[in-house]
Amino acid sequence: MTRPDPILLEIVAAALVSAAEEMSVTVWRTSRSTTVRELLDYSTAVFDGEGRNVAQAARMPVHLNSMELCLRHIAAHHIPLAEWREGDVIVTNDPYCGGQHLPDFIAFKPVFHGGRRIGITCVLIHHVDVGGGAAGGYNAHAVEVFQEGLRLPPVRIVRAGEMQEDLFATILQNVREPETFRGDFLSQVAALDVGARAMRRLADRYGAETLGAVGAALLDHAEAAMRGAISALPDGTYHAEDFVDGDGLEPGAKRIAVALTVSGDEIALDFAGTSPQARGPINATLATTTSAVYYAVIAACGVTATVNSGCYRPIRVTAPEGCLVNAAFPAPVSMRMLPGHKIATAVLRAFAEILPERIPASYYGTTFNHAVNIRHADGRRQVYFDAELGGWGAHPERDGPNGLAAGFHNGQNTPVEMIEALFPLRFTRYGLIPGSGGAGRMRGGLGIVREWEFLAESGLLNTSFDVFDKAPYGLAGGAPGRCGALSVTRDGVTTPLAAKTIGYPLRPGDIVRMETPGGGGHGDPALRDEAARAADRADGYVVD
Repeated sequence: MTRPDPILLEIVAAALVSAAEEMSVTVWRTSRSTTVRELLDYSTAVFDGEGRNVAQAARMPVHLNSMELCLRHIAAHHIPLAEWREGDVIVTNDPYCGGQHLPDFIAFKPVFHGGRRIGITCVLIHHVDVGGGAAGGYNAHAVEVFQEGLRLPPVRIVRAGEMQEDLFATILQNVREPETFRGDFLSQVAALDVGARAMRRLADRYGAETLGAVGAALLDHAEAAMRGAISALPDGTYHAEDFVDGDGLEPGAKRIAVALTVSGDEIALDFAGTSPQARGPINATLATTTSAVYYAVIAACGVTATVNSGCYRPIRVTAPEGCLVNAAFPAPVSMRMLPGHKIATAVLRAFAEILPERIPASYYGTTFNHAVNIRHADGRRQVYFDAELGGWGAHPERDGPNGLAAGFHNGQNTPVEMIEALFPLRFTRYGLIPGSGGAGRMRGGLGIVREWEFLAESGLLNTSFDVFDKAPYGLAGGAPGRCGALSVTRDGVTTPLAAKTIGYPLRPGDIVRMETPGGGGHGDPALRDEAARAADRADGYVVD
C-alpha cells in the first residue's frame, strides 16, 4: 500500500477526527442524563476496518485508551470481525469481556462500503444506573461483580438494522432509571450511525483504498512520534508507588508499585509488587490499568501527534494476575477509577525521576463519584449521580490549577442550577477550600467543597471516594495536598462518613458536604516568591 500524498493525508485525517467529533456532538445534544450531557462522561472514536483506533474526539482518555483493547477481546473470544454484518451494533459492559466496569456500555458498529468493511465506529457511555445493590452502580459492599449490576456479554443489540427489542427490554427491566437509560442508549446508537455515514462519505469521495491507506499512515506516524519521544529519554529502570486508601471492607491501604523501564525507543511497565486484589470493589482489570498507563506515558512524553493506537505500540504493560491492577474474575470492579488514578500518579512519579523539569506533583488522585437513590412523597423514584474534581499538583514552574479535571478522566462540572431544576437538592455552598493545596515553591491547586441540602421524602447516599488517608504527594520538597472528607449534618449534629459509603439514609433537611483533595506542592516552600505568597493571601488561597 503506497503512502498517501501528504496534503491528502492531512485532509482525510482531519475528516476522520471530525467524524469522531460529530459523533460526540450528537451524544451531547441528544442524551438525557446530566451524567452524559453535563459531566460529559462518554467518548467516541473511529476505527479502521481491521479494528485499529485511528481517530477520536477530545473526551475521556480512560475510555479512549481502552476501546481497542475491548474490540480485540470481542473479536478474539466472542464475535469474530468476519461475522460482523452491515447494520449490526455490538454492545457490552462486561469488565471481563474487555470493558472496565458495569456502568460503561461500549457499542461498536461496523461500516461497510461496496460490501467491504472499511471501518468501525465506537461510542462509550457511562449510564446513570445498571441495577445491582446500589443506585448508580457503586456498591461499596460488593465482593463479586455479580452484585454490581446487570452484566451484558458482547451481543448484537441491533441486528441488520433492527433493534433487538426483547434484549433491550430486558436491559431496561433491570435498571432504576429505564427512561433515562433508554434516552442515553438511543443517543449512543444514533451517534454510531452519524460516524458511519461520515466514513461512507469519505470512501465515496476518496475511495476505500485511500481511506485504508490514510488510516495506516496515521497509525505509523503516531508510532514514530511516540518512539521518537521515548528515544530522547535515558535508558534505565525507574521505580515508584502510590496508594489507594483501602476497599472499605478490610483495613489497610493498597499499594500500587510500578517499575518503568526505558530501552531504546520502547517502554515497559511492570506492576509486580502491587497489592493482591481487594475483597471490595476497588479492583481494576488490565484494560483500566493499560488505559491509565497510556495516558500517563503520552502525557509525560509530551507527544503532539494525533493520539491513536499507533502511540500504544512501543508501550508494554504487565501485571500479575490476581493483583489490584489485574483483578481475576469475579472480583468486583465498580470503583476501578480509584486504582486507575493511582496507576497514573505512580507512573508519573516514576517519570519525575527522568523528567524532573516537566512532571508536576500529584493531582487530587481520585474521582468523587456519588449517587442518591431518591424517593419522593408520591412514591416516585429518581437516581441522582454526579462526580467532583480537585486540585492539580504544582508544576516545577507554575502553581497547580484549582478544581480542574485531571486529563485521565477529563470530567466536567455539572451546573448547580441544572441539578436543582431536576432533583430535590438545594446547594448551600460550592467553592474552593483555602489551604488545601500543598505548600511549595509552587503551590498545589485547591480542592473543592460542595454542599447541598436534601429535600425529598427519603434517600440513600452511595459514595465511591478515596484520598481520605493517603494524601496527594508533593515533589522536590513540596508538601502533600490536603485529603478529602465527607459528612452529613442533621439537626445541627455533623457526622463524618467513610469514603466508601453505601445506603446512608437521608432525610429532609440533611446537609451533605463533600471536600475534595488538593494537589501536591513542588519545591521547597521556603523558596516561594513573596509576591506569590501575598497573592495567595489576597485571593484567600491560604489560611494563615
